[in-house]
Amino acid sequence: MTQKKYQNIIVEKSYQFAIRIVKLCQYLNKEKKEFVLSKQLLRSGTSIGANVEEAIGGISKKDFTAKMSIAYKEARETNYWIRLLKDTDYIDEKLFKSLNKDNQELLKILYSIINSSRLVSSTN
Repeated sequence: MTQKKYQNIIVEKSYQFAIRIVKLCQYLNKEKKEFVLSKQLLRSGTSIGANVEEAIGGISKKDFTAKMSIAYKEARETNYWIRLLKDTDYIDEKLFKSLNKDNQELLKILYSIINSSRLVSSTN
């Protein structure tokens, strides 16, 4: 798979994940009256896609890799908030597994993009 194809996948998947995060936070606010954890989740979960978009618009390979690395770190943070919400009974196991699966997929794709970017940069 080429880096360009990965970029298309990561753009779409990170955007769809952000939509799920926004809807989850709306639910947490309205139904569970939970505002603190959901705000943290909203920031990190939507930041993944925002950083992917910035990376694609980057002015250099170094800029691209740096923004993708930030997206990866935000996905790791999002994983933390999702686990915390499950373990404090704000979300059930089924929702957790679904969100976690999507997030793990994002992490794998981002990791692959970052590694292939570094390889391309080191050969130039």
